[in-house]
Amino acid sequence: MAIYAIGDLHLSYGVPKPMDIFGGWKDYMKRIEENWRRKITPQDTVVLSGDTSWGMSLEEALADFEFLQSLPGQKILLKGNHDYWWTTARKMRSFFDAHGLNSLEILNNNAVVAQGMAICGSRGWLFETGDPQDDKIIAREALRLGMSLEKGKETGLPVLCFLHYPPVYGECISGPIIDVMLQYGVTRCFYGHLHAQACAWALNGSYLGIDFQLISSDFLKFDPMKIEK
Repeated sequence: MAIYAIGDLHLSYGVPKPMDIFGGWKDYMKRIEENWRRKITPQDTVVLSGDTSWGMSLEEALADFEFLQSLPGQKILLKGNHDYWWTTARKMRSFFDAHGLNSLEILNNNAVVAQGMAICGSRGWLFETGDPQDDKIIAREALRLGMSLEKGKETGLPVLCFLHYPPVYGECISGPIIDVMLQYGVTRCFYGHLHAQACAWALNGSYLGIDFQLISSDFLKFDPMKIEK
């Protein structure tokens, strides 16, 4: 039993918006499935760090959810900036229940226990512009991350933290997000969002005692990364 992670699947089984037009993304959904089935068992857990489906609603994303349901393992879904189907946790869980998507779980202001770990996280937000509206969103995301980490703390288990946006990117630092992670003693954080040339600026290493790792699907060559045995 193990925990794997991958972000930015950008599945498009329900809507005609494939990523194959971009360099390196040829046959990406086929590659995701082949790599997934090659290494992941029904006893494993896979954390998806946002931008899972191009569907604009739960109904449009259903084909992508069904694809995930068909794959081995339990899946924990985090919100990304392109997850337009995302709604309230109650609606999403009711939708999953109604369609027999029992291997899918939502990470939203909560913590999910998996393989003896507390899975926590939030979407995060952009931070390089300094726009007042962005500051408000970052503050809200920091609050959500804090709620999730508090739930994780209550479990008494080791915590793994997931974000969609990178909290550290080049010279840019998302201070409120980092502060919350330091407050709760987070030591490992995984994030997505970055693609192509942007990956060259990604932090894959330590910052203020937190180990960061980029897990966007093209960076991982569409092969889920094992992060915990």
